[in-house]
Amino acid sequence: APARFAGAGGHGAARAGHGPALIDDGTPTPEHASFTWPRFARVLGVFLAIWALALGALAWRYGWQGTLTQMGWFFTKAALMTFGGAYAVLPYVNQGAVEHFHWLTAPQMIDGLALGETTPGPLIMVVAFVGFVGGWTHAVLGAGSELASGVAAAALVTLFTFLPSFLFILLGGPFVESTHGNLKFTAPLTAITAAVVGVIVNLAVFFASHVLWPAGLQGRFDWPSALIGLAAAVALFRFKAGVIPVILCCGLAGMAITLLR
Repeated sequence: APARFAGAGGHGAARAGHGPALIDDGTPTPEHASFTWPRFARVLGVFLAIWALALGALAWRYGWQGTLTQMGWFFTKAALMTFGGAYAVLPYVNQGAVEHFHWLTAPQMIDGLALGETTPGPLIMVVAFVGFVGGWTHAVLGAGSELASGVAAAALVTLFTFLPSFLFILLGGPFVESTHGNLKFTAPLTAITAAVVGVIVNLAVFFASHVLWPAGLQGRFDWPSALIGLAAAVALFRFKAGVIPVILCCGLAGMAITLLR
């Protein structure tokens, strides 16, 4: 059923309305963006060297089981899962950072996710929050250096999360136009998209369970949070309200309920 796996063409409507462009679909690929094996090898070698030197230095200084070393290794693996966006990787980050390494607690992770949703920029920057809290909590640079530890861990986590992303861009860029519309490439991407939807549902369940049952599923149900969430859903889907005003109103409502308690 090839039609099921053809490219979605999400920009088709926008493409129909624009005028002549300086760089368009018919523009020949510039030489520097054309795929060559020597360039592929150079880019890959440079990025692998940067990654190996950074992780090797951490292992030499703090040992393989050191918090900073484990952060570098864990977020390297997390970066390889960012295919599909932040919602695809954040469940994995939550599982590792909260349940396995105990760098932060589940309520702190919820705080980080909430900050990521309410501030401009990519949601994946939640990893910097995770690194900061983990570095502060474990005082990775020594007792009395919590702030410096948090800043260092946040910078480290950001490096190891985004380094593979830049590698994928520079390595994969030359393939983009050459594989456009090729069913051998669009079919796996379509399947991955379907899987990512399931991962996003997983994150939604994580959100809901920790917000509606703050003390665990056996604890008290948080009716005010449920009503705020329901009101937000109605405003967004029934009345087509803007996302930012809805988030602002929900935040103010939550603050008011917290103060009244």
